[in-house]
Amino acid sequence: VQLQASGGGLVQPGGSLRLSCAASGSIFSIYEMGWFRQAPGNQRDTVAFITSDGSTHYVNSVKGRFTISRDNAKSTVYLQMNSLKPEDTAVYYCRVVQSDHRFYWGQGTQVTVSS
Repeated sequence: VQLQASGGGLVQPGGSLRLSCAASGSIFSIYEMGWFRQAPGNQRDTVAFITSDGSTHYVNSVKGRFTISRDNAKSTVYLQMNSLKPEDTAVYYCRVVQSDHRFYWGQGTQVTVSS
């Protein structure tokens, strides 16, 4: 299974970005798709995830600003990020969890929020 993440970049505070992550290869039934982020010197933390039934979860710091969605037909997960803040700066990683509990990580995409 390969995950291709895209959509990162440099944006000013208050701006928006949309991340995408497409899964390909021998994909068994996907249960959960999610986004994590890691800032320099910090551990990799959960940002948001969405399960196969459409249930979503967000870390408190992004609630009301970020929206996670998925296209099951395309095996793709999206993260719409609005009202970005400098503290959102990090490398963002996508992760896919299959129903057999195996999981896979994408390669990471840099998001920098700075004026």
